[in-house]
Amino acid sequence: MGRSLTSLMTDRRPILWTDPRIDLVLYAGAVTINLVRRLYAEPRAPDPPRRVWRDWVLVGVLVPTAILEGIFRDDVAWRPVAVALPVGLAFTMLWRRTQPLAVIMVAFGSAALLNLVPLLSGGDPVGLDTTVFIVLLPYSLTRWGSGRDTAIGLVFILAAVVTGLSSNYTGAADAVFATLFVLFPVLLGGLVRFATTAHQREMNEVKLKEREQLARELHDTVAHHVSAIAVRAQAGRVLAATDPTAGADALEVIEEEASRTLDELRAMVRELRDTSEPALAPQPGVADIDRLARIVGDAPLVEVDLKGQLDDLAPSVGAAIYRIAQESITNAVRHARHATRVDIEIVGDDDCVRLTVHDDGDTSSVGANPVGYGLVGMAERATLLGGSFEAGPSPEKGWTVHAVLPKLIPST
Repeated sequence: MGRSLTSLMTDRRPILWTDPRIDLVLYAGAVTINLVRRLYAEPRAPDPPRRVWRDWVLVGVLVPTAILEGIFRDDVAWRPVAVALPVGLAFTMLWRRTQPLAVIMVAFGSAALLNLVPLLSGGDPVGLDTTVFIVLLPYSLTRWGSGRDTAIGLVFILAAVVTGLSSNYTGAADAVFATLFVLFPVLLGGLVRFATTAHQREMNEVKLKEREQLARELHDTVAHHVSAIAVRAQAGRVLAATDPTAGADALEVIEEEASRTLDELRAMVRELRDTSEPALAPQPGVADIDRLARIVGDAPLVEVDLKGQLDDLAPSVGAAIYRIAQESITNAVRHARHATRVDIEIVGDDDCVRLTVHDDGDTSSVGANPVGYGLVGMAERATLLGGSFEAGPSPEKGWTVHAVLPKLIPST
């Protein structure tokens, strides 16, 4: 039934303890260590904004405030130092985004040293109340700094908090409030950075999907022409059998190169496609836009006006015009409040085609940031084809989408 005491003493195999609580603690520890490592390895946020006029206004408010407080307060110790410190630290606001760690080290390092003076001498606190503005700096640390910067900066922040509480301790509740007051901007900056990064990642995914769709359309177009070249080359070889000339060798090279190019295009699209089955229907073009008007229904009414020469468009350009018009109509139906009409105008010039989609909806209901993922995809498609894209509320009423695309795809 069981193992004897002798066998337990002589058995050298290790005994494995399987306590679920221990496993849970070990798992939580491993997850925490992995999270800390990832946060520490986080790079700095790209393209931090430089100094703007609001930064100079902030400095212009802080400097005279600190000077006035230093002049009119009677209980200030070491008045020259107490005034000079916040005046000097006010200028760290100008570099808080581009050099977040450096300004944290300067500001909170100076605050920690200043807090040590009354702690060691037993005197009154030296600093002014104006110095509280340095709590704006931790937000920039987690918003724009790297994980390593954040770890080092937190050491200086906590040092200033600990020395400040030690020199002016008034109770546990005040200590907790002061700590949370300083660390809240740290958390807020991290949350804003996470939300911004997630939004940017979604925007990049939209652009990537648009590139994938465009690559499919280009593949279908190019593959058709390359297949025709291969057929022509094969026919040339058959004719050359009755009349051998040097052209037969050239046709053989054409066939070989065309087949190799077709294989390379298929391999490229195989990497670009997702797991879904490829669409076998021909790509829609400008001639298919009237079909969108029938899909929309009675409200709002969609009118299509085609002008100029539109027969010489590259297939990918015609497909892009169709996709942009389709997305614009969809946006108007879904988001244009009180819209009764959507006008689509497509004009073919000598070297470009112009698309304008306008609705008569109410623009007063448009939010502060109306740019959605559909507009990002349309702009990406137009840019990839060498064109331009604009979208926004019209001066009078409604929303207007305007795209200009070259009739032929640029070779570079």
